[in-house]
Amino acid sequence: MIESISRKVSTLSRELSIDNTNVDSEVLRNINILQDSNMILRENIFDRQRTVSSISRSERFPNDTYPRLGVMLKDIASLLSHADFSLNRLDYLQDTALGLINIEQNNITKLFTVASVFFLPLTLIASVYGMNFKFMPELHWKYGYIGVILFMVAISAITYIIFKRKKWL
Repeated sequence: MIESISRKVSTLSRELSIDNTNVDSEVLRNINILQDSNMILRENIFDRQRTVSSISRSERFPNDTYPRLGVMLKDIASLLSHADFSLNRLDYLQDTALGLINIEQNNITKLFTVASVFFLPLTLIASVYGMNFKFMPELHWKYGYIGVILFMVAISAITYIIFKRKKWL
């Protein structure tokens, strides 16, 4: 069972490293299932270790039994070590998956932030011209409408160039 869990952990690790752009709840669910299986297995091994240890302290068995019990305790310790290694790998995989999800969410948030900053000057210009003031000299200018549209395009182009130079896009 320990080797089966270890193979599944290795497979999951390869999948995560090959296709780290598609981390979803299924990956986290698989990690959680493997962690639960590993914990149940470790509890079972601990029970066996306590049983063998208790038998080895007992004087009810023949003397030739005790050396074999010592070997069994070493084997059990080895199994526990292997199970602990798998559990540590699962913790690492979970941290990796959560980190990749966090990076993906940060990229989405960055995209919305850049988009909102990109449209902020245009919104400001539109809101100023949406006000109903009596004295707005541009309104009586022959090319006022086209001038404002060109101004908005220029602001958008400047914002785009600045974002490209700073590598935000």
